Amino acid sequence: MRELSYGEAIKEATFQMMEKDPSIIVMGEGVNDPTGMFGSTSDLYKTFGKERLIDVPNSENAFTGMAIGAAMTGMRPIIVHQRNDFLLLAMDQMASQAAKWSYMFSGKAHVPIVIRAVVGRGWGQGAQHSQSLQSLFMHFPGLKVVMPANAYDAKGLLVSALSEENSPIIIIEHRWLYKAKCDVPEKIYSVPIGKASIARKGKDVTIIATSLAVADSLVASEKLIELGVSAEVIDLRTVRPLDLDMIKKSVIKTQNLVIVDSGWKTCGVSAEVAAVIAEDPKSFRALKSPIKRVAWAETPAPTTYALENIFYPTVETIVSATLEVIKGETINMESKYEEQKFTKKQFTGSF
Repeated sequence: MRELSYGEAIKEATFQMMEKDPSIIVMGEGVNDPTGMFGSTSDLYKTFGKERLIDVPNSENAFTGMAIGAAMTGMRPIIVHQRNDFLLLAMDQMASQAAKWSYMFSGKAHVPIVIRAVVGRGWGQGAQHSQSLQSLFMHFPGLKVVMPANAYDAKGLLVSALSEENSPIIIIEHRWLYKAKCDVPEKIYSVPIGKASIARKGKDVTIIATSLAVADSLVASEKLIELGVSAEVIDLRTVRPLDLDMIKKSVIKTQNLVIVDSGWKTCGVSAEVAAVIAEDPKSFRALKSPIKRVAWAETPAPTTYALENIFYPTVETIVSATLEVIKGETINMESKYEEQKFTKKQFTGSF
């Protein structure tokens, strides 16, 4: 086994699948620039040419429509967005066209597009460039929404989206994960869409998390061990469809639940997971304590680093929430702002 970064794993999956399937094309603003979408598409045009690596105008609604049309005629487009915020400009194409096409034609027509969208804070991007909109996309039947939390899953889920699915799939990638490395096989492999994973086994409490929050939850679980708490960390990997079986089984086993999401609470992933547990008699009766949710503050994302350190949950926030569930009392484990793990120097990008 060898290690690849998150961005390298996405690039390798794209290269291998394009080499295998000539119907796959990549479209996006700057996909053939030297930086290549944070390295995830760099140099691919040297192998596949501008006919399959297509730099598009700054018009999300138009080129999403182009990709849908291409998918309807036998192509498998990958659309790449440097910000998931820009997908709002293509909502009609995604929610009213791609998501509903198969339904309207009784399953005889399909739109097999993959939409990659980058999310996450960094160097003062503020309210319009830091949103994580997974809960908005997962609201629509017909769309599948994937959130890989490590390089292994980033490659395997992209392979599955390109080879095993006919639905439109949105893959949300957190920019702070792009340089994180783990073991990634060189061969082509798939990770099933709709199947969560147990990132760490535990017995006292279940922590269910998405994207970057998985990494934070794993660090939190190490701190919790020192405090005598064994946490089971569930990486959802896919938020639509949810892996209901794994979620319920873990909650029934540990009898306590904390949900950590890289988005807002209201109508978010954490709300949906909590509702699933509340509606299932066996899971709900197993709970020893109320469900605790950890998510963004209910305000648009701030721009300054000082305010970001208040707005975004930290490892200590997760530890505090978990101890509150276990012990039934509020325990403040927050670090001082200057001690926060992530700083301005952690991320560099195209712009």
